[in-house]
Amino acid sequence: MTEDQARIRIGELSDKLRRYQHEYYILSRPTVSDTEYDRLFDELIDLEKQFPGLVEPDSPTKRVGSDLSQDFPEVRHTIPVLSLDKVYSYREITEWITKTDKKSGHTCSFVLEEKIDGASIVLYYESGILTRAVTRGNGEVGNDITGNVKTINSVPLKLAKPVNAAVRGEIYLPRDRFDGINKKMDIPYANPRNLASGTLRRVKSSEVAAVPLDIFVYEGFLEGEFSTHVEVLDELWKLGFRLNPNTGYFSDAADLKMVKDNHPSWYTGTVNDIGEYLEKKKRERKKLVYEIDGIVVKVNEISEREKLGYTGHHPRWAVAYKFESPEGITVIRDITVQVGRTGRITPVARVEPVEISGSVISNATLHNQDYIDMLELAVGDRVAVSKRGDVIPAVERVLEKNESGNTTWRMPGYCPSCNRKLKKIGAHHFCINDDCPAQIRGRLKYFAARGQMDIESLGPETLDVLIEKGWVSDVADLYFFNPEALLELPGFGDKKVKLIREGIEKSKDKPFGTVLKALGIPEMGPKVIELLIEAGYGDIDSLFKIADTDDSESLLSIHGIGGKTALMIVEELKKPQIRKRIENLKRAGLRFAVETGEKENADRLPQVFKGQTWCVTGSFEHFKPRELAMEEVKKRGGRVASNVTSKTTHLLAGQGAGSKLNKAAALNVKIVKENDFLKMLAEK
Repeated sequence: MTEDQARIRIGELSDKLRRYQHEYYILSRPTVSDTEYDRLFDELIDLEKQFPGLVEPDSPTKRVGSDLSQDFPEVRHTIPVLSLDKVYSYREITEWITKTDKKSGHTCSFVLEEKIDGASIVLYYESGILTRAVTRGNGEVGNDITGNVKTINSVPLKLAKPVNAAVRGEIYLPRDRFDGINKKMDIPYANPRNLASGTLRRVKSSEVAAVPLDIFVYEGFLEGEFSTHVEVLDELWKLGFRLNPNTGYFSDAADLKMVKDNHPSWYTGTVNDIGEYLEKKKRERKKLVYEIDGIVVKVNEISEREKLGYTGHHPRWAVAYKFESPEGITVIRDITVQVGRTGRITPVARVEPVEISGSVISNATLHNQDYIDMLELAVGDRVAVSKRGDVIPAVERVLEKNESGNTTWRMPGYCPSCNRKLKKIGAHHFCINDDCPAQIRGRLKYFAARGQMDIESLGPETLDVLIEKGWVSDVADLYFFNPEALLELPGFGDKKVKLIREGIEKSKDKPFGTVLKALGIPEMGPKVIELLIEAGYGDIDSLFKIADTDDSESLLSIHGIGGKTALMIVEELKKPQIRKRIENLKRAGLRFAVETGEKENADRLPQVFKGQTWCVTGSFEHFKPRELAMEEVKKRGGRVASNVTSKTTHLLAGQGAGSKLNKAAALNVKIVKENDFLKMLAEK
């Protein structure tokens, strides 16, 4: 297939999959089978792997399914509502546990929970009363469906204590109830998940009440001091929530008998027993009265969770183990490498076409050299290929070695694009030549694409022309080359050139956060950039200052930014090529500071808390939940931390303040009461 043919097919597949995603997530009425959807999805993934330069930022393969709709009011979440990273084998679980223990510097215990296949919900309580029930949405904003959720008998409308809380759960429909309802439908639902999701979006709550939905809750953000996730679950149960009885608890140090006595239905054991629990769950899966599609593994200790933090997409303290994927048997024809826009080199197996779950697989990821070494993989080997998560093709194991004498494949020493020597960083190889043609091409296409700078009419084909002509070699060049020069080339008329010129000019009005995201700096995705801006880093110079002083500790004080992310941001912003690129973009007129109107009220408020780091404890009369008080701190330039440390300057202490108050007093942190805090907010 030529690149032009691939571009056309990718467009066709993307349009179809976007429509199918809307039907699945929003309408809850899929018009195609899961097999057909997966076949099209896999075909798109395969084409994107073959032609990485054609991958668009808003590709359906990169979307996290959002259940946002226009039918209900939108509400911003006050807690992290992120997706989970995924693994597909017990080996990957053990590797994740080892890595997690190493990062936290502590031998953790783990809670394992069934991953219910239902509709995610966040329940918000004020003084013990259910005030909002909000869908997951896109992770930041969800739909308020409180009236419908209140019809579910197992959702408590009033808690056993008058506390403020945010609770995550999964609303589902048991299989037997689903079968009974579906028999009466003219057009049956595909599965219980679709029926549950569709029911929650009905306009009349009386119709929702007629469907016997149920709920399990699995995460709580509660008042008080809790040292473990098990303690949080215990408190949720005491408050009146319904917990999944089929949970597992695994520790090499804790008192397993005490946990078992408190939770007789739980499976308990040492960390080495996790594999047995996973096998048990796979065997029992079909017998459960509800549907599950995997197991969620969580760090139990809250303090270790806070150390590990979050990426822009998922918490580092939890991972979803997806049940084994369908496999096919094939032969490795060749192994090639792809060069990403960041210089990362990814080996890809070209295999004899094999059908798996209704789609034909001809390429499969090999991750990195360490993965290939572990498999002892060579060209000509007969292998098992799976579709991880029923989607991503991957080589799982070697079944039969080749008879040609080929030895384990080795990563080339030099970049296939620029012929510069590769460097191994961690588990991956990189081309560290910033002028590598493959990286330049990837960087430019990412920068100009929809979802980034969104430069109209400056698509991959036009960018290829600009690169080949030598008119652009970096993103800033887009603002200095003369678009009129394109008129001399075939296929470029006055109208198209005018659109390109106007698109380039229009992109100069993009806000600081968008410009920063479009640069594609590793670890600086949308969520991290939002956290940085909220924490007071609203201009590039403040970030440069962090890098120049190696002040990764300031970044670590931002809730949601972990150690790896903080160090990577500092390292990347030190690079001369990044500095030069940003200076050239500044010269072109792009925005590198938050401007008035960009952050609603935040930029119009006096920055009275700038340079301060606040923490909160207890409950409050005017801030329910108490996180709302910390939002006010951030709007006025302050930073917010989840724990009291030597860097904390102020502690907002309310009724029932816990151990944070004692720690703050010992560290001479300024203690602020609610009335004094309200006076501070009213200043100026």
